[in-house]
Amino acid sequence: MSTAQPVPDILSPEFAADPYPAYAVMREKEPLIWHEATQSYIISRYSDVERVFKDKKSEFTTDNYNWQVEPVHGKTILQLSGREHAVRRALVAPAFRGSDLQEKFLPVIERNSRELIDAFRHTGSADIVGDYATRFPVNVIADMLGLDKADHDRFHRWYTAVIAFLGNLSGDPEVTAAGERTRVEFAEYMIPVIRERRDNPGDDLLSTLCAAEIDGVRMSDEDIKAFCSLLLAAGGETTDKAIAGILANLMLHPDQLAAVRADRSLIPAAFAETLRYSPPVQMIMRQSATEVEVSGGTIPPGATVTCLIGAANRDERRFRDPDRFDIFRDDLTTTSAFSAAADHLAFALGRHFCVGALLAKAEVEIGVNQLLDAMPDLRMADGFDLVEQGVFTRGPQSLPVRFTPVTG
Repeated sequence: MSTAQPVPDILSPEFAADPYPAYAVMREKEPLIWHEATQSYIISRYSDVERVFKDKKSEFTTDNYNWQVEPVHGKTILQLSGREHAVRRALVAPAFRGSDLQEKFLPVIERNSRELIDAFRHTGSADIVGDYATRFPVNVIADMLGLDKADHDRFHRWYTAVIAFLGNLSGDPEVTAAGERTRVEFAEYMIPVIRERRDNPGDDLLSTLCAAEIDGVRMSDEDIKAFCSLLLAAGGETTDKAIAGILANLMLHPDQLAAVRADRSLIPAAFAETLRYSPPVQMIMRQSATEVEVSGGTIPPGATVTCLIGAANRDERRFRDPDRFDIFRDDLTTTSAFSAAADHLAFALGRHFCVGALLAKAEVEIGVNQLLDAMPDLRMADGFDLVEQGVFTRGPQSLPVRFTPVTG
């Protein structure tokens, strides 16, 4: 290990303040690190993280979710493998693609975005994070499931506690306890709703999940509750950071913001580049099933492997000038950016590729379009310095903007 440039610890304050310089050191000097505090092997190069996610040789499992996710969500689709995983995924996936997404949920997304923007469109100022991004995806998911949006604050508190639990790399006992409490509270809230929906189905996603059946397999109340919990946390936290991230990145690059404002068909490219440049989920864990050779050494079987998405997405071996935000780059394919064939790693890859990727794309496209319509001269508030927060998930803490209200 080089003494000239020690590798910053992922639990250190300097890493939390800005992980990207640390990622560069890791990729170059120590592409495989045994991390004592988290009892995991850390990998940072694109080729290694891509290999873990694609896992063509069944070298990795998601058994890590038994302790990482199950205490807060219950047993989720993330933990399943083989036929059990394929059937469960087939039960939930139709709602997130194709005609259901287009016909049933695009109007829900458009309405929820518009309602939030209506609260500040005439004021000339807003905090994109507090007034919009943290509320928008959770409201959409609550609407999709047919839940009461009046419970938004409860949903937000729950998913914030869950994400804190998932990112609790230092093992803070209070964060652990809050996460475990959330599982109990969410079950007490959701199970009666699920049972009522089985008896009186409607046109919502929850009713669809209750009725879904493949080869005689239906989802139990516990399955559905766990999926809803996962959907609120994964769909809320990541999309809120993605929306704040895309707008922050564009405002920091005014020429690219002007291009997107003039040609809205560039929004998917701007979203794809945001997912590469500043991914909302910075790391995902897997467990090794066998001994695996990666850059820098060998991972033994049965080990937790921390895959640094934020590092891999800026690997100079894969992307040209990777620390530059560029929506016009030619080494990132927009048409496949929201599928399991994506160049970036922000949604993972392979059979555990994010089931909500197209939902996130729809929310970002609609949200950014409506925000740009309402705020044609959108700019950051004077004197504001962008601060990103988070180690497991990361995004702008706040994003105060100014604009001239559109009259008429």
